[in-house]
Formats: sequence, structure tokens, C-alpha cells
Amino acid sequence: MHIIGSGFASIAASCYLAKSGYEVNVFEKNEQLGGRARQFVREGFKFDMGPTWYWMPDVFERFFADFDRKPSDFYDLERLGPAYRVYFDEADHVDISDNMENIVSTFENIETGAGHQLNRFMAKAKKNYDVAIKDLVYKPGLSMMELVSKDTIFELPQFVSTIHDVAKRRFKNVKLRQIIEFPVLFLGAKPSMTPAFYSFMNYADLELGTWYPKGGMKSVVDGMIRLAEELGVRFHTGSEVKKIQSNSGGTVESITIGQEVVPVEILVSGADYAHTEQLLPKDKRMYDEAYWAKKIMAPSALLFYVGLDKKIDKVLHHTLFFDVPFDNHAKEIYDEPSWPKEPLFYASFPSITDATVAPEGKEAAIFLIPLAPDLEDNHETRELYFDMIIQRLEKLTRQKVSDSILFKESYCVQDFKDDYHSYKGNAYGMANTLFQTAFLRPKLKSKKLKNLYFTGQLTVPGPGVPPSLISGKLVSDLLTKDN
Repeated sequence: MHIIGSGFASIAASCYLAKSGYEVNVFEKNEQLGGRARQFVREGFKFDMGPTWYWMPDVFERFFADFDRKPSDFYDLERLGPAYRVYFDEADHVDISDNMENIVSTFENIETGAGHQLNRFMAKAKKNYDVAIKDLVYKPGLSMMELVSKDTIFELPQFVSTIHDVAKRRFKNVKLRQIIEFPVLFLGAKPSMTPAFYSFMNYADLELGTWYPKGGMKSVVDGMIRLAEELGVRFHTGSEVKKIQSNSGGTVESITIGQEVVPVEILVSGADYAHTEQLLPKDKRMYDEAYWAKKIMAPSALLFYVGLDKKIDKVLHHTLFFDVPFDNHAKEIYDEPSWPKEPLFYASFPSITDATVAPEGKEAAIFLIPLAPDLEDNHETRELYFDMIIQRLEKLTRQKVSDSILFKESYCVQDFKDDYHSYKGNAYGMANTLFQTAFLRPKLKSKKLKNLYFTGQLTVPGPGVPPSLISGKLVSDLLTKDN
């Protein structure tokens, strides 16, 4: 059994397959395991290079429970309270509590009646979460009938209305709508394209809370790798798969790594789906370039990893900056792809919570600007946007930051392409829109080669870390059933 890539989906799949008795080898292109969840270390600072939010703790618990283990066997978790802060202007920010009752009060204080509306919205969001996470997302996406059950048949209207529609109907205040719409950005699509059923993300956000694994998301990766190795999985870094060879019998027979041809009995790719198919002969690919070109990809991102020589004020571990028009930036990502004139951005300051990720008295900062995929990316543009968001940070938090920067490193569209062969340099995979959900996503199993399987953010169930864990389980279940 051979697996390409070592992101969350691949590691999860390796654990399940090893438990099922397969001898598993994982081949990672880069020198560090974890896929997008790598870590950047410099001058005593540690930065998560990819995901920084830990949501849906129940999905992680379910994963480890499948091996009679718990997350606490591998890493320490802390629930963040408040979960995050949202800036709307320098005199106006909202803190989202780690307590639902307090969140309801916050909404009510901003808009009379909004607390009641939030309770009604969250009751539906909880039902959706129970249906989605306990059932639907653990289906392999083989047919439309997977979506039909006594729990879903009455929810069809939620698949034709959108999160944006629901937020607009329930809340008059624009700030409250943006707080409601924000979590679906993790699904890689703008709220006006995301089915209302995905309000389950709001339940994950507001009710289940935002957590932090000590040491960052790298601790989760390390824990999963440790589990995999205990199960007998072998990892090989610096081992990029350059070609996949198949035979006339319709099976993969080998992969090429460097100059070495490695025989294969079963192959699972957790690498970029479109790139993996490029490694195959044209007649063995399920999806051509025209197929991918029509798909709505999740955004790319411009990231900065910044070391500061002082602690800074008026920010939380997770801080969102929504002081510019939300719709304009969304349009520049999805409708008229271009570098945003006034970008929304997100900042993470993990050293507020975790003293191990920065030297004493200093601050580790991660900044992220969502971008349209496949934009032209160069050093001058990155510098322009860094200056832009630092100036906004200073204005909104009323403090000087630029003179405290020890160093910064950037990461953008071209880096996603170079490091992960990411299609168009996307950061999150394929968006979960109505026509890119469940059985309408690229398949877990090749229809052209009977021993080739796929896992990760471009297939079922979708983008994000918890869905990637689930994708690893789905592909392993399908594979073991077939073999």
C-alpha cells in the first residue's frame, strides 16, 4: 500500500489502512510531514504555516477513538475564551465569547431582537450539524441517494437557499450578518454561494467553540504521525512522485520517485487531485483540464509570518479585520478575480495563548489575506499588501507595530503551486457550493484504474481539517471494502 502526500487526509488514511492490516508507505514531496500544516521556525519563533483554527473537536475525538485513543494522549487542548475578536472600525469591535448565553447577549446588545433570532438560527444549525457530521459527511459520495433520508428529505429548501439569504432575513445589522457568514469561508465559498444547510458551521463555531492545541496545529500532525508509526506506517520525506505507471489491465503498477521505479499494488493519493491525474497517461485521467477550469476553487491566500520584539495590545489569539466592505472583497475573489483594493484580513497571535511559540516578551504573528486563485504573484505586490495591513492594524488597535518587526516571511499563490502542486495555487481545495457537494465532487476512486484512490480537500467531503480526517476514513473504508 502506497500513499502520496502526508497531509491530514493522507495520515488519517494511513492509520486506518495500517489498522486493517496493510503495510503502508507514505511518500512526501517536502522535507517536513504534514502537507499544508507544516511549521516555520525562526529565531525562537514557531508558526503554523497552514491551518490555525481548531474547530469540531468531536471529529478529532472520533478519529482517535477509532484507535482506542484520545486527543489528550497526543496533545493538550485549550478552549479559547473569547474565541476571537472582530474589528469593524477603530472604535468598534465585537468579541465572540466561549459561552453561548454571552454570545446571545452580545447579539441582543447590538440589535434588539437579534438574541432571539440567534437562538432560533442556532437551533436549526444544531440539527444540521447532527445530520451532517454524524451522518452525511461520513458518506463516500457515490450517489445522490446518500443525501436522501428521513432527516434530510424535509431540509431540501436549505440546499437552494444560502447562508447569505438566512443571515439577511434574520439580522438587520450588517456586523451580525458578517459574524454569521464568516464561518462558511472555511468551506471555501462566499456566503451567497453556500447552501443554508451549511449553517452547521455556525454551530461548530459558536457552540462547540474554538480550541488551541499547545504547540500549534503541528502538535496535531505530530500526534497523528506518532499514532501512524505505532500502527506500522512508514514515512518517506523528500520523496516526490514524478510519474504513475499503469498497465493494459487497467491497474497502477508502479510510481516513479526520483530515478527509482517503485512497484505498487494499491495507490492512494492525498496530493492535489488535478496534479495527481497529470502524472497519469491522458487516457487514464477521469477529469481533464476543462473540468477543473469550470470548478469553483476555494481561495488562495497571502500569508505573512512575523516576529515582533514586544507583546502587542488590543488583539486576541484570533482577530478578524472586517473594517472594509465584505462584498467587494468577495467579488474580487470569485466574480472578478483580481488583487483586492481593500482586503479583509485575519491575524493569529498564538503567543498570547502559548508561551512556547515565541521568545519571552515577544509576539508571534500570522496574517492572512484571502485571494482569488491563480493571481500573478511577486515580491513587490506582497510588500505592498503587508504595508497596507500593518497600517490598518496600527490604526484599528491604536498602537505602533511596524517599528517592532524583527523579521517577516511571506507565502502566496506561487508557493502553494511550488510546494503542494496546488491547482491554481488554491489554499483550501474546492469550494463546497451546491453543485460541488457530496456526490458532485471528484470521486474517491478512479473509474479508469481499479487500484487508484484519492483523498483530501478536492474530493469528499470537502475543505478543512476535520473534513480531511473524514476523507481519510472514507477512502480507507472504500478501499478495504473493494479489496
